Amino acid sequence: MTHYEKLFLRDLDRLTVELNAFSDEENLWKCPGDVNNSAGNLAMHLCGNLQHFVGHLLGKTDYIRNRPFEFEGKLPLAEILDEVTKTKQAISHSFSQLSMADLEKEYPIQVFGEPMTTDYFLLHLSGHLNYHLGQISYHRRILDAK
Repeated sequence: MTHYEKLFLRDLDRLTVELNAFSDEENLWKCPGDVNNSAGNLAMHLCGNLQHFVGHLLGKTDYIRNRPFEFEGKLPLAEILDEVTKTKQAISHSFSQLSMADLEKEYPIQVFGEPMTTDYFLLHLSGHLNYHLGQISYHRRILDAK
């Protein structure tokens, strides 16, 4: 298991803990103050992002991303948690196919308009996951306090 796989799986477990910690499922869809995205949509976005960029592009899964739905749709908590489980499976599947040498190869697409290594992009994805995970945690604490 690579360090990236360990980190992604750990942080997806943290996402599950955060989502389950909401005292009221309706709070998943509320946006406190000037916040644009709900915790539920951020969770859906994280799953779509990782299933696409790691699962589909590196692990060759058949996942088809619907990014607009990640930000506009609404799913029951049980379905979001199922997506987290599917994301963990996609992560494990993908990393089982990658070697350490693959991490130094160029990532299959140019996400930021220029070539980068897979290692570099995976570091970005880990940061992205944690950024939104922190937002979800704050959403929960703010909304559950009301």
